[in-house]
Amino acid sequence: MATVDGPARLPPARGESLASDRFAAALANVNDMGQSLESLQSMLRKAVYLDEDVFANASAVSNQSRTLKAQERRIKALERELDAAIAAAGHARAEKKQAEAGQRAAEARVQEVLRELENTAVVFKLHAEELRAKQEEVGKKNEEIQVLKAIIDTLRQDKAGKKAS
Repeated sequence: MATVDGPARLPPARGESLASDRFAAALANVNDMGQSLESLQSMLRKAVYLDEDVFANASAVSNQSRTLKAQERRIKALERELDAAIAAAGHARAEKKQAEAGQRAAEARVQEVLRELENTAVVFKLHAEELRAKQEEVGKKNEEIQVLKAIIDTLRQDKAGKKAS
């Protein structure tokens, strides 16, 4: 059925409905962007005009401000590094003191062991001398025993010879 406005339209299919909804949303977005652009243009017209000198000064101040903030951040970072280095140096000094104390204790122990070794060597020498003296005594006693055995044997032979005669 044709109408005065044009050919007759059938109700839209489901896929066509989604496409037309998206198209309508896109048109609404374009309209919103146009209104935003007009608003921005009106704000620019009302903006304060700065001559080049004032703009250059403002720009320089802005650059200096950014530079100062960057330097402040760098200073804080360096302060943290310095604090960490100071703490590390303190720990290193403490460890060094502990190591030195350990070394002194080890050296004292070495001296003590050396004294004990020297004392042991002296005692060993004394025992060795005593042992030599005892061995000499034993050797003399053995010689005396041998002499006495010889005398006993001689006396036995004499006694046996006297009995046999």
